[in-house]
Amino acid sequence: MSGTDRPASKFDDPAFFGHLWADAYDESTDLDPTEAVDFLAALADGGPALELAVGTGRVALPLARRGVEVTGVDASRKMIDKMLAKPDGGRVEAVVGDLTDVPAEGPFRLVYLVYNTLFNLRDADKQAACFRNVARVLEPGGAFVIECYVPDPPYYDQSRQLSVREVTEDSATIDLHAHDRNAQTFMRQSITFDADGVHLLPHSERYCWPNELDLMASLAGLRLTERYAGWGREPFGPESRDHISVYRAPS
Repeated sequence: MSGTDRPASKFDDPAFFGHLWADAYDESTDLDPTEAVDFLAALADGGPALELAVGTGRVALPLARRGVEVTGVDASRKMIDKMLAKPDGGRVEAVVGDLTDVPAEGPFRLVYLVYNTLFNLRDADKQAACFRNVARVLEPGGAFVIECYVPDPPYYDQSRQLSVREVTEDSATIDLHAHDRNAQTFMRQSITFDADGVHLLPHSERYCWPNELDLMASLAGLRLTERYAGWGREPFGPESRDHISVYRAPS
Protein backbone atom coordinates (compact mmCIF):
# COMPACT_ATOMS: atom_id res chain seq x y z
CA MET A 1 0.00 0.00 0.00
CA SER A 2 1.44 3.35 -0.97
CA GLY A 3 1.06 6.63 0.87
CA THR A 4 -1.67 7.73 -1.55
CA ASP A 5 -3.83 4.70 -0.72
CA ARG A 6 -4.36 5.39 2.98
CA PRO A 7 -5.70 8.30 5.02
CA ALA A 8 -3.30 11.06 5.97
CA SER A 9 -1.64 10.58 9.35
CA LYS A 10 0.49 12.66 11.66
CA PHE A 11 3.13 9.99 11.12
CA ASP A 12 3.43 11.15 7.51
CA ASP A 13 5.22 14.19 8.94
CA PRO A 14 8.83 12.94 9.29
CA ALA A 15 9.40 15.22 12.30
CA PHE A 16 6.44 13.83 14.26
CA PHE A 17 8.35 10.96 15.89
CA GLY A 18 11.04 13.29 17.19
CA HIS A 19 8.45 15.79 18.44
CA LEU A 20 6.87 13.05 20.54
CA TRP A 21 9.93 11.20 21.75
CA ALA A 22 12.87 13.63 21.99
CA ASP A 23 12.44 14.49 25.69
CA ALA A 24 12.28 10.85 26.82
CA TYR A 25 14.22 9.13 24.03
CA ASP A 26 17.50 8.50 25.86
CA GLU A 27 15.72 7.09 28.92
CA SER A 28 13.39 4.89 26.85
CA THR A 29 16.22 3.47 24.69
CA ASP A 30 18.88 2.79 27.29
CA LEU A 31 20.94 0.57 24.98
CA ASP A 32 24.70 0.12 25.08
CA PRO A 33 25.98 1.18 21.63
CA THR A 34 29.48 -0.33 22.05
CA GLU A 35 29.04 -3.38 19.80
CA ALA A 36 27.29 -1.34 17.12
CA VAL A 37 30.03 1.29 17.19
CA ASP A 38 32.75 -1.39 16.95
CA PHE A 39 30.99 -2.92 13.93
CA LEU A 40 30.42 0.40 12.17
CA ALA A 41 33.87 1.82 12.90
CA ALA A 42 35.48 -1.17 11.20
CA LEU A 43 33.38 -0.62 8.06
CA ALA A 44 33.87 3.15 8.05
CA ASP A 45 37.66 2.82 8.37
CA GLY A 46 37.92 6.50 9.24
CA GLY A 47 34.88 7.69 7.32
CA PRO A 48 33.17 9.64 6.09
CA ALA A 49 29.96 8.12 7.45
CA LEU A 50 26.30 9.14 7.39
CA GLU A 51 23.74 8.18 10.03
CA LEU A 52 20.12 8.42 8.97
CA ALA A 53 17.70 9.25 11.81
CA VAL A 54 20.62 10.23 14.03
CA GLY A 55 18.31 11.15 16.90
CA THR A 56 20.14 12.23 20.04
CA GLY A 57 23.46 10.77 18.88
CA ARG A 58 23.44 7.46 20.78
CA VAL A 59 25.59 5.84 18.06
CA ALA A 60 26.93 8.83 16.11
CA LEU A 61 28.74 10.49 19.02
CA PRO A 62 30.81 7.48 20.16
CA LEU A 63 31.55 6.70 16.51
CA ALA A 64 32.80 10.27 16.00
CA ARG A 65 34.99 9.89 19.10
CA ARG A 66 36.67 6.97 17.29
CA GLY A 67 37.87 9.46 14.68
CA VAL A 68 35.16 8.78 12.09
CA GLU A 69 33.85 11.86 10.27
CA VAL A 70 30.10 11.53 10.89
CA THR A 71 27.19 13.44 9.35
CA GLY A 72 23.82 12.89 11.02
CA VAL A 73 20.42 13.45 9.40
CA ASP A 74 17.20 13.73 11.37
CA ALA A 75 13.84 15.27 10.53
CA SER A 76 13.44 16.53 14.09
CA ARG A 77 15.21 19.75 15.05
CA LYS A 78 14.36 18.87 18.64
CA MET A 79 16.25 15.56 18.43
CA ILE A 80 19.27 17.22 16.84
CA ASP A 81 19.37 19.94 19.48
CA LYS A 82 19.45 17.22 22.16
CA MET A 83 22.50 15.70 20.44
CA LEU A 84 24.31 19.00 19.96
CA ALA A 85 23.87 19.85 23.65
CA LYS A 86 25.78 16.72 24.70
CA PRO A 87 29.54 16.60 25.30
CA ASP A 88 31.25 16.35 21.88
CA GLY A 89 27.91 17.05 20.18
CA GLY A 90 29.72 19.36 17.80
CA ARG A 91 31.76 16.44 16.44
CA VAL A 92 28.77 15.39 14.32
CA GLU A 93 27.72 17.53 11.37
CA ALA A 94 23.94 17.77 11.82
CA VAL A 95 21.48 18.09 8.94
CA VAL A 96 17.72 18.54 9.40
CA GLY A 97 15.92 16.53 6.74
CA ASP A 98 13.84 13.51 5.77
CA LEU A 99 15.72 10.21 5.71
CA THR A 100 13.69 9.27 2.62
CA ASP A 101 15.42 12.03 0.67
CA VAL A 102 18.87 11.54 2.28
CA PRO A 103 19.65 15.29 2.21
CA ALA A 104 23.46 15.00 2.15
CA GLU A 105 25.82 15.03 -0.79
CA GLY A 106 28.50 12.49 0.08
CA PRO A 107 30.07 10.41 -1.16
CA PHE A 108 30.14 8.36 2.04
CA ARG A 109 32.09 5.22 2.77
CA LEU A 110 29.36 4.14 5.18
CA VAL A 111 25.66 4.92 5.59
CA TYR A 112 23.78 3.31 8.47
CA LEU A 113 20.25 3.19 9.84
CA VAL A 114 19.81 1.43 13.19
CA TYR A 115 17.24 0.31 15.75
CA ASN A 116 14.42 -0.59 13.32
CA THR A 117 14.10 3.04 12.20
CA LEU A 118 13.65 2.11 8.54
CA PHE A 119 10.24 0.78 9.60
CA ASN A 120 9.21 4.27 10.74
CA LEU A 121 8.72 4.92 7.01
CA ARG A 122 5.15 3.70 6.81
CA ASP A 123 4.88 2.56 3.20
CA ALA A 124 6.98 0.50 0.81
CA ASP A 125 7.49 3.38 -1.64
CA LYS A 126 9.20 5.51 1.02
CA GLN A 127 11.34 2.60 2.17
CA ALA A 128 12.43 1.92 -1.41
CA ALA A 129 13.16 5.64 -1.90
CA CYS A 130 15.47 5.53 1.10
CA PHE A 131 17.48 2.70 -0.51
CA ARG A 132 17.68 4.58 -3.83
CA ASN A 133 18.92 7.76 -2.20
CA VAL A 134 21.44 5.90 -0.06
CA ALA A 135 22.81 4.32 -3.24
CA ARG A 136 23.14 7.83 -4.70
CA VAL A 137 25.45 9.05 -1.89
CA LEU A 138 27.58 5.93 -1.34
CA GLU A 139 31.10 5.88 -2.72
CA PRO A 140 32.02 2.91 -4.97
CA GLY A 141 32.17 -0.18 -2.76
CA GLY A 142 30.61 1.73 0.14
CA ALA A 143 28.40 -0.02 2.69
CA PHE A 144 24.80 0.57 3.77
CA VAL A 145 24.08 -1.06 7.14
CA ILE A 146 20.60 -1.51 8.56
CA GLU A 147 19.45 -2.99 11.88
CA CYS A 148 15.91 -4.38 11.94
CA TYR A 149 13.87 -6.99 13.72
CA VAL A 150 12.52 -10.01 11.86
CA PRO A 151 8.71 -9.92 12.10
CA ASP A 152 7.15 -12.73 14.13
CA PRO A 153 3.88 -13.76 12.42
CA PRO A 154 2.17 -15.20 15.55
CA TYR A 155 2.54 -11.80 17.20
CA TYR A 156 0.21 -10.35 14.58
CA ASP A 157 -2.44 -13.08 14.70
CA GLN A 158 -4.92 -10.70 16.32
CA SER A 159 -5.73 -7.45 14.56
CA ARG A 160 -6.52 -5.75 17.90
CA GLN A 161 -4.62 -6.21 21.16
CA LEU A 162 -4.70 -4.64 24.61
CA SER A 163 -2.05 -5.12 27.29
CA VAL A 164 -1.30 -3.63 30.69
CA ARG A 165 2.19 -2.10 30.78
CA GLU A 166 2.39 -0.70 34.30
CA VAL A 167 0.16 -0.11 37.32
CA THR A 168 1.31 1.92 40.33
CA GLU A 169 -0.33 3.74 43.22
CA ASP A 170 -0.41 6.93 41.15
CA SER A 171 -0.81 5.85 37.53
CA ALA A 172 -1.69 3.13 35.06
CA THR A 173 -0.37 2.61 31.53
CA ILE A 174 -1.98 0.40 28.90
CA ASP A 175 -1.00 -0.37 25.30
CA LEU A 176 -3.57 -0.60 22.50
CA HIS A 177 -2.32 -2.25 19.34
CA ALA A 178 -4.03 -2.31 15.91
CA HIS A 179 -2.52 -4.34 13.07
CA ASP A 180 -3.16 -4.32 9.31
CA ARG A 181 -1.69 -7.56 8.00
CA ASN A 182 -2.16 -6.70 4.32
CA ALA A 183 -0.37 -3.35 4.63
CA GLN A 184 2.22 -4.79 7.07
CA THR A 185 1.57 -1.86 9.40
CA PHE A 186 0.66 -1.45 13.04
CA MET A 187 -0.36 1.41 15.28
CA ARG A 188 0.39 1.28 18.99
CA GLN A 189 -1.06 3.78 21.44
CA SER A 190 0.40 3.88 24.95
CA ILE A 191 -2.07 5.56 27.28
CA THR A 192 -1.11 6.70 30.78
CA PHE A 193 -3.72 7.75 33.34
CA ASP A 194 -2.52 9.75 36.33
CA ALA A 195 -3.47 12.70 38.53
CA ASP A 196 -2.59 15.12 35.71
CA GLY A 197 -4.94 13.50 33.22
CA VAL A 198 -4.61 11.22 30.18
CA HIS A 199 -1.33 11.08 28.23
CA LEU A 200 -1.02 9.57 24.74
CA LEU A 201 2.22 8.28 23.19
CA PRO A 202 1.56 6.70 19.77
CA HIS A 203 3.95 4.77 17.55
CA SER A 204 3.46 3.27 14.08
CA GLU A 205 5.60 1.15 11.73
CA ARG A 206 5.57 -0.63 8.42
CA TYR A 207 7.58 -3.81 8.96
CA CYS A 208 9.03 -6.14 6.34
CA TRP A 209 11.08 -9.30 6.15
CA PRO A 210 14.74 -9.43 5.12
CA ASN A 211 13.97 -10.75 1.64
CA GLU A 212 11.80 -7.70 0.91
CA LEU A 213 14.63 -5.43 2.04
CA ASP A 214 17.01 -7.37 -0.20
CA LEU A 215 14.71 -6.69 -3.16
CA MET A 216 14.59 -2.96 -2.39
CA ALA A 217 18.37 -2.93 -2.22
CA SER A 218 18.74 -4.82 -5.48
CA LEU A 219 16.39 -2.43 -7.28
CA ALA A 220 18.54 0.43 -5.98
CA GLY A 221 21.70 -1.20 -7.36
CA LEU A 222 22.99 -2.49 -4.02
CA ARG A 223 23.82 -6.09 -3.13
CA LEU A 224 23.69 -7.95 0.16
CA THR A 225 27.20 -8.98 1.24
CA GLU A 226 26.77 -9.84 4.95
CA ARG A 227 23.94 -10.60 7.36
CA TYR A 228 24.21 -11.30 11.06
CA ALA A 229 21.84 -11.90 13.97
CA GLY A 230 23.51 -9.16 16.03
CA TRP A 231 26.26 -6.57 16.18
CA GLY A 232 28.66 -9.21 17.51
CA ARG A 233 28.46 -10.92 14.08
CA GLU A 234 26.44 -13.83 15.44
CA PRO A 235 25.33 -16.16 12.60
CA PHE A 236 21.91 -15.35 11.13
CA GLY A 237 19.51 -18.27 10.86
CA PRO A 238 15.83 -19.23 10.65
CA GLU A 239 15.29 -18.58 14.37
CA SER A 240 16.98 -15.16 14.41
CA ARG A 241 14.70 -12.38 15.61
CA ASP A 242 16.94 -9.49 14.53
CA HIS A 243 19.33 -8.86 11.68
CA ILE A 244 22.23 -6.62 10.82
CA SER A 245 22.43 -6.44 7.03
CA VAL A 246 25.30 -4.97 5.01
CA TYR A 247 24.60 -3.87 1.43
CA ARG A 248 27.35 -2.70 -0.91
CA ALA A 249 27.47 -0.29 -3.81
CA PRO A 250 29.24 -1.50 -6.97
CA SER A 251 33.01 -1.00 -6.84
